[in-house]
Amino acid sequence: MKSMFTQTVSLQLRLFVAVILSAILIVGDKYTEGGTNVRTSLNTLVSPLIYVANIPYEIFSFGAKSLHTRDQLLTENEALKKKQMLQSEQLQQYQFLSRENQKLRALLGSSAKTSNRKIIAQVLSVHSNPYSHQVVINRGATNGLSESQAVIDDMGLVGQLTKVGSTTSRVLLMTDTTHATPVRILRNDVRTVVEGVGKINVVKLSHVPHSLDVRLGDVLVTSGLGGIFPEGYPVAVVTEINRDEGQPFAQIYAEPIAQLDRIRLLVVLWRNQQEQVSDD
Repeated sequence: MKSMFTQTVSLQLRLFVAVILSAILIVGDKYTEGGTNVRTSLNTLVSPLIYVANIPYEIFSFGAKSLHTRDQLLTENEALKKKQMLQSEQLQQYQFLSRENQKLRALLGSSAKTSNRKIIAQVLSVHSNPYSHQVVINRGATNGLSESQAVIDDMGLVGQLTKVGSTTSRVLLMTDTTHATPVRILRNDVRTVVEGVGKINVVKLSHVPHSLDVRLGDVLVTSGLGGIFPEGYPVAVVTEINRDEGQPFAQIYAEPIAQLDRIRLLVVLWRNQQEQVSDD
């Protein structure tokens, strides 16, 4: 069966048929009750074609919207990452400042005797070898310091000043072989002396009789004797006891409470006598 519109049909005939059909549809739509039905039927037939024709536009719009959303998400993600990094840095700084604040508070409040004058110092350099354990701090005579003043950290006793310059001073650590600290056992108030042995984490109780009441875990604090170290500062904890009857004295070792291998901030103490002289 051949189509009505073939190459053999003239253009004039095709135009005539199209005009007639158009006229019939117009008249039918205007004067007949079925015009609405006709228009509805035609719309129903044409609707799929409209949807199909609209598919490329919808695809393009969806793609453009997706790209815009993706770019926006990437931009927001980058902004959030930068904000997170800034907040992370601020958090780290806050944590650092919080620790520093706690350390300073601990330093200033570490002694039971709060009437003594004190000053905070920072470690500038460390001189540690088997023959000498010393550090240099950024305070000196211009700050009112003098030799033999006691030095502590936030945990306990560190040592004492030995050489004082105008703006710096040298601190002899309690673990130095030339350093001795009068102490008492916190548990029973028995007095003795601890000496440095040249190891940063060990001190020795000197000339301890075998009968001395000392036990593992005993806490040693400054006794106040000698007039250099104020009484009551933590010094060391007993870690080893060797009572060899063949030796004249018991071999007793302790571990310093102060963190001597990582000190950075220190407190220099004035003795009561020094404070009275300075006040005069």
